[in-house]
Amino acid sequence: MKFVHLSFPFEYMDEIEALLDQHAIRNYARYPRVHGRDPRGKHFGTQVFPGNFTVVQALVEDEALPALMNDLRAFRDAREAHRGTEAVVLPIEERL
Repeated sequence: MKFVHLSFPFEYMDEIEALLDQHAIRNYARYPRVHGRDPRGKHFGTQVFPGNFTVVQALVEDEALPALMNDLRAFRDAREAHRGTEAVVLPIEERL
């Protein structure tokens, strides 16, 4: 099992949620409207620094990970506006 940390522009939550559903990932934590910075600049939800991120953290079975990552790459590469999508995969050493 892996821990997947996703961050993406907040307005794409519906698309990301649909993608998670397609891969039967039902349990996750979502942190909406997170402030952050990416190569395009700061996103603090203000007029000066518009935009926010959403962060989703999910536990993903090892066998489901390759297909999920492929679909996330396809989403990121589909439109310039999706370029802020990032995914980090970490091993899980112990789970309670």
